[in-house]
Amino acid sequence: MGTLPEDEYSPPSHHLKMLQKLVGSNYASTLLIRSYTRSFNGFAAKLSQAESQKLENMAEVVSVFPSKIHELTTTRSWDFVGFGESAKRDSVKESDIVVGVFDSGIWPESESFDDKGFGPPPKKWRGSCRGGQNFTCNNKLIGARFYNKFSVSARDDEGHGTHTASTAAGNVVQAASFYGLAQGTARGGVPSARLAAYKVCVKDFGCSDVDILAAFDDAISDGVDVISISISRNFVTSLLSNSAAIGSFHAMSRGIITVGSAGNFGPEQGTVANISPWMVTVAASATDRRFVDRVVLGNGKALTGLSVNPANFNGTKFPIVYGQNVSRKCPESQASYCDSGCVDRDMVKGKIVLCDNFQGNQEAYLAGATGAIVQNTVSEDVAFVLPFPASSLASEDYESIKSYIKSDEKPQAEILRTEEVVDREAPYVPSFSSRGPSSIIQNLLKPDVSAPGLEILAAFSPIGSPSSNPEDKRSVKFSVLSGTSMACPHVSGVAAYVKTFHPDWSPSAIKSAIMTTATPMNLTRNPEQEFAYGSGQINPTKASDPGLVYEVETEDYLKMLCAEGFDSGLLTKISGQNINCSDRTEVKDLNYPTMTAFSSALVPFNITFRRTVTNVGFPNSTYKANVAPLPSEIQISVEPEVLKFGFLKETKSFVVTISGKGLKDGSVVSSSLVWSDGSHSVRSPIVAYSIKPLG
Repeated sequence: MGTLPEDEYSPPSHHLKMLQKLVGSNYASTLLIRSYTRSFNGFAAKLSQAESQKLENMAEVVSVFPSKIHELTTTRSWDFVGFGESAKRDSVKESDIVVGVFDSGIWPESESFDDKGFGPPPKKWRGSCRGGQNFTCNNKLIGARFYNKFSVSARDDEGHGTHTASTAAGNVVQAASFYGLAQGTARGGVPSARLAAYKVCVKDFGCSDVDILAAFDDAISDGVDVISISISRNFVTSLLSNSAAIGSFHAMSRGIITVGSAGNFGPEQGTVANISPWMVTVAASATDRRFVDRVVLGNGKALTGLSVNPANFNGTKFPIVYGQNVSRKCPESQASYCDSGCVDRDMVKGKIVLCDNFQGNQEAYLAGATGAIVQNTVSEDVAFVLPFPASSLASEDYESIKSYIKSDEKPQAEILRTEEVVDREAPYVPSFSSRGPSSIIQNLLKPDVSAPGLEILAAFSPIGSPSSNPEDKRSVKFSVLSGTSMACPHVSGVAAYVKTFHPDWSPSAIKSAIMTTATPMNLTRNPEQEFAYGSGQINPTKASDPGLVYEVETEDYLKMLCAEGFDSGLLTKISGQNINCSDRTEVKDLNYPTMTAFSSALVPFNITFRRTVTNVGFPNSTYKANVAPLPSEIQISVEPEVLKFGFLKETKSFVVTISGKGLKDGSVVSSSLVWSDGSHSVRSPIVAYSIKPLG
């Protein structure tokens, strides 16, 4: 660590330039962990041993030494959204909350579901433990059910359900990791809450509507407070032909909030799933911890890839062979991809196989190769758990390896163990997360919010394959998964947390609190704006004290469905109420925490949104409206601009008007309305768009 120069000097810039000389410009910024700029001159970075030695030989470097871990740190996602272990809690009220998880079951023996310190289930609980063969509940996991005829118990043999349940409401478990990666304390959003597992998804058979509806039926009757359903389907054609929409409607009408995943069909627009206005739809976002690996070629060149790979070659390099050259029975196009059955076992022993397709890593593994280097054809920003030493590279770097093996008589490589790096661009929505707009409800913003869903460590089933490869027999208690499935239980945990402070709040009030306190996100990585991240990234502590909430009653949703053209007789049957559809509410006037309008391209428009807010902050308070930013494409007005409240639960109404001469084809223009009393900031995105939804 050197002394800071006294003249004009930018340490971060200098440090980055040094790394660029060392590893190239593409990945230098991802390797830089921290620049020390106040008292001394130095930086921390993730480097291989060879790179460290090369850096140490630079003239301006004083010393290079490895960073050692002195104590465990908390697993990242909850801390990243400002929800640390020291957050204000009422553990007694929290223990009365029951989170129902619809998924692939649960592993009841996991430390995340141990019932040490838990008393009997809440008196309101009406459920039971019908977990099947060799399955026992306890005072933490108070209920379990399974549905598919191919299941014999609610036990999770995949790992997905255990992962989501522990993320939402798992116990505090110290020293959790995946083979030392992501080491820290694992915990759910509401560790003192109870869990009920509803196994609606079965390995190799999926998640049927029949079973999903059965689970909703049971969960509502059992007395859960929150339903978490990390299940989605692309291209929903009707709300009333979707099991999650129907089930969650009934849950909502009985005071139960349902949280669902947005889907993993991105980045194409119009792919968002779970678009029911009475559900909370969650997009996935990144935290500032990412997993990368390094491929070091025989010529010394190092390339950065993505994987969650705890293995280490210990400095040994192995021959690289191209998939096209290790197949005797497949045409070149299939062999280069390392398609199923194409990799010849006796040609890859002790070698690293190069595959043009990401999925080729599975075939190389089955054929007994030492490792694999694959082209990232699945998701450009996700590190997946792989069954053996393997790295997924971006196209440019992958092609450089193909060039290398053509030019070298004995091409070799070493695949290094996965490392954790700091992602300074987070939070952002990764490419896989489904985007809006909704394909069937134009004037409704979906997704609603975003939450951590990229490379999340949580509990796992010890009989599930961490890489989803049936031949991968590793047994782990914790694993790393990515998807909106991982984001969903984060919001389920927040919903449960809010309910501990406000047990009488409706699902719409809890949803409003989560949405209006969300943190706006950076547009740089997400040009789709709110159609990628909704209201923004969750802020759990602020959600417990939002100031104002937007309430929506069951009757309001029914009036909206009438306006959307649903038959009154059908709605009467669904709701149990006499619906005649003479009183209708357009979607834009549904008392939703966001304001969204579709306008045909190049057509002038003038649109009003009518909203009502309920005071849940201070009895005597005055809120002033502020609209920002002010886009040039549209004009926005709010009437009135001041709301004065004299008591709690008092309501006030206002109107927002947006107008413009016409939007460009395929454009999205957004702003935000923020009501502030000096202590609370109640933020609602305003979105006008001309994108034609898919469908």
